[in-house]
Amino acid sequence: MNGTVNPHEHDHEACVETALANAEAICKGKGLRLTAMRRQVLELVWSSHEPVGAYELLDALGRDGKRSAPPTVYRALEFLRDAGLVHRLDSLNAFVGCASPGEAHHGQFLICRQCNQVIEIDAQAISAAVADSALACGFVAERQTLEVQGICAQCQ
Repeated sequence: MNGTVNPHEHDHEACVETALANAEAICKGKGLRLTAMRRQVLELVWSSHEPVGAYELLDALGRDGKRSAPPTVYRALEFLRDAGLVHRLDSLNAFVGCASPGEAHHGQFLICRQCNQVIEIDAQAISAAVADSALACGFVAERQTLEVQGICAQCQ
């Protein structure tokens, strides 16, 4: 389970600082600009391990008196997703920070229905099974995201 983040068992402040430092290094390495807005959106996404929607981000950005337009936030989220720094959870129409930025992997997420925490895992056996099953159907899987909803250990 490479890249696993258990939100109940880590130093969250250090987690956010690490995510921001990784983002800066990854963007620099890829020749991408991590603008102040993109960095701020990433920091807000990482502010908890709960999925966050674009309009929640807009509200948070507006708390400092500066009003941002929805396209600005959507462009920042698209940049962060394309750079491999956040994942979009389709079932929730929300975003979470990537636990393994800069590493090629498939998104597999455990989503707690009670506390809304998200744990990202990277189980190669699951990725391989999906790819193999797709090929058996004559389908080439280009991108995988698996979302599993249930109850986390903390909430059980």
